[in-house]
Amino acid sequence: MRAAPAPSTAKPDWQPALYKRFVGERERPALDLINRIPLDEPGFILDVGCGAGNVTALLRARWPRARLLGMDNSPAMLASARAALPDVEFVEGDASRWRPPVPTDLLFTNAVLQWLPDHEHLFPHLFGQLKPGGVLAVQMPRNHDRPSHTQMIETAKAGPWRDKLAVQIDRPQRVAEPAFYARLMASMTSAADIWEIDYLMRLQGDNPVVTWTRATGLRPFMEPLDEAERTRFEADYAARIRAAYPPEADGSTLFAFRRIFILAVRPA
Repeated sequence: MRAAPAPSTAKPDWQPALYKRFVGERERPALDLINRIPLDEPGFILDVGCGAGNVTALLRARWPRARLLGMDNSPAMLASARAALPDVEFVEGDASRWRPPVPTDLLFTNAVLQWLPDHEHLFPHLFGQLKPGGVLAVQMPRNHDRPSHTQMIETAKAGPWRDKLAVQIDRPQRVAEPAFYARLMASMTSAADIWEIDYLMRLQGDNPVVTWTRATGLRPFMEPLDEAERTRFEADYAARIRAAYPPEADGSTLFAFRRIFILAVRPA
């Protein structure tokens, strides 16, 4: 008898094409943050977690004379960014440890830090990379209590993959309440502005909330599973999401997505 093939253990890398599926909706918070940055002509801008370079392009459009450096930990995303922006420098690195070659006028990070733990030490690490008078600009999703995210946990708990997904089930939430960041930033600067926006988006397509999360929040749940388990997990999750986000009369789906914003200026 032939032995059954071993389950796949390969972890899917970030998929730039999938992430860009809702590019307009994903870029809107970045634009809202860019438009609030109190800098006229920054000389050096660092885009931490630049991904495929979509937001890096927005930064370049706002400040065309600035030196731009994009950093990300995904080779696939960096390859896409380099192809789209051949005149911008991109490097691979881990935001929790990596430092730029020189202090920066603007450290911009959009929808990245929610992936990283220990914000109590991460934010001082990033803030310390600014020049005096430099700006830290952060945007993070904060949706752990919404069905799009709670149903990932429920799907993980309900299936035969529960043991494989124990880390995801038990992982503490990394993005805190706004008051946490207000107190944290107050220890570093008196010039910090923190706010939240709930974006109510009208998404198109069949069960589009699944497509949205497949490119981001769903990835850590899929990575430990073999191919057959991924298919079953996504089918279970998709059924839960369809019930939580039913289509409107015109076929679109309303999807509320909360984001927290932080702007902090390093004392001169």
